[in-house]
Amino acid sequence: MKCNLASKCFLLLIVFHFQLFAQAQNKDWEPVSFEVVNQYKTFKTTKYAHVFSGSKHNIVRLTPELQGLTGVELPLSSYKNGTNTPLKLRLKEDAIVLIGTFKDKNNAEFLQLGTTDAAFLLFQNGVTITGLPSVDVYAVSYKKGTHVILPSAKGVYTILGVVKRKENLVAINAEQLDGRLWNPTFIVEGFSDEKPLFDIIGGENKPVIDEGMSGTEGIQGGFEGGRVVKVGNTYHMFPTERAGEIGVPYYYDRVKTKIGHWTSQDAIHWKRESTILQASGNYAVTEDDNPMNDRRAAIWSYMPVFNEKANKWYGYYLAYTVHKEIEPNHSFGRIWRCESTVEGKDGIGGPYKDMGIIMEPGLDSQPWEGRQGVASFFPYPVGENKYLGFYSGAYPFQSWADYPKKSGKGWFVALAESNSLEGPWHRLNKGVAPIKSIHPLFVENPIVSQLPNGLYIAIFDGGPDGWGHHLPNMMGYSLSKDGYNWTEAHYWPIETKVTQWWDIMRTPLCLIPEGNDVYTIVYNAIDLKKRFHPTGMVKLKLNRDVMEARLKELEKKK
Repeated sequence: MKCNLASKCFLLLIVFHFQLFAQAQNKDWEPVSFEVVNQYKTFKTTKYAHVFSGSKHNIVRLTPELQGLTGVELPLSSYKNGTNTPLKLRLKEDAIVLIGTFKDKNNAEFLQLGTTDAAFLLFQNGVTITGLPSVDVYAVSYKKGTHVILPSAKGVYTILGVVKRKENLVAINAEQLDGRLWNPTFIVEGFSDEKPLFDIIGGENKPVIDEGMSGTEGIQGGFEGGRVVKVGNTYHMFPTERAGEIGVPYYYDRVKTKIGHWTSQDAIHWKRESTILQASGNYAVTEDDNPMNDRRAAIWSYMPVFNEKANKWYGYYLAYTVHKEIEPNHSFGRIWRCESTVEGKDGIGGPYKDMGIIMEPGLDSQPWEGRQGVASFFPYPVGENKYLGFYSGAYPFQSWADYPKKSGKGWFVALAESNSLEGPWHRLNKGVAPIKSIHPLFVENPIVSQLPNGLYIAIFDGGPDGWGHHLPNMMGYSLSKDGYNWTEAHYWPIETKVTQWWDIMRTPLCLIPEGNDVYTIVYNAIDLKKRFHPTGMVKLKLNRDVMEARLKELEKKK
């Protein structure tokens, strides 16, 4: 879109020393104070910044030169359809406005700047915004005073900062990724139009369990999944220990697994108490779900639940067949139930007695459950003598014609129903379709509890930004009024309040109320510089006014 120079917008083309793809760039940007004359909000240009009102689009990558500047949150829909009120800024001094445009010349919804627009392409591929094309960042010069920014412009763009004029700007290719890789977009708690349900208030700036700490002997690959419960003043953790073997490649860490029992008085300092379950680590001899194979080759995702009626702890856990070559190597998952042999809550440490399989691949299975089979299970009450259980599947088949080897990508959950914690458990609607309302592509290991006003909350692994996946890379939560119908996920950017020691965020193990609306989350994550997957801890604070507002919203939808 060409700018109308006669409109007194005072655009000045700076004479730049143009050096595209330069290796070095002056990062000492000095911001300029400005006022937004319109009723548009501003935002700090950082990771997760919410760049458009009325949308879920957030920054997930940006060139360091933009970090910490002040942008303007424009209304997405009106800019898309050309009904926007043009942005008006009052500048306290001569300045450069940094304007981000989206690299999709064939879509009229996106503004495209040309050489006659008095705009200099400063950062090619400078920003990644979820769900949107790559962003080129232009520098446009304005004099001190009040200006309508790009008054004749039609289409979506974003304002990423206002900085002091420079005489020698150097253009670079920042090589940030296309934001359409992060599709669908997602809601980041505290970075959207909505008030956050939880505030992140802090936590440990390093792992609470890491390689070399007491109790980690014989655990080559660290931890992934499981549950933490609090009995009295003691935290009890039952993680999947990626044990592996010394001298055997790291992949075997996820085959030869254990379920450990750890305790703590503060969720920071942990002591290993015992081994609850031990996998065989034996590889399959056939490609299909065959009784010839060891169906307890890998054991994962232990979920302890106290049964008040039986006065015992029930443990629900996942056992896999493991194939050495066919992806996913974890195949044909089955859920087992065990129960403590010691009555009362003090029996949580075991020993436990296996009571058999409660869910498995079978006649009610659907192709979406995939080669991984029933890949997790968590039960919760929804009334008198009524229970639901989240179960999952992964690596789906497009149809049963693809069984047993040709699987796709996707990590899904659905619900099973029972009149008791013992079962039998029946797939709702015979498992015809997974729950897509939380996230259409990735939900793993949900754990359900209730907030003080009765709302059900499911916390879960939101999926990695790594291994070729472009997912939120954050823990998430979903809400439900009845336990059956679940809302779109919100994700916790805990690295805004604690030092980020991980590259890939994985699984929350608990949401434990501590009083005064403070909650504890223990989680597993991955530091790609090491084989060992550590465990971390963070604290959140519940906003009760938001909780009540969310409940009212769900009641209106019924």
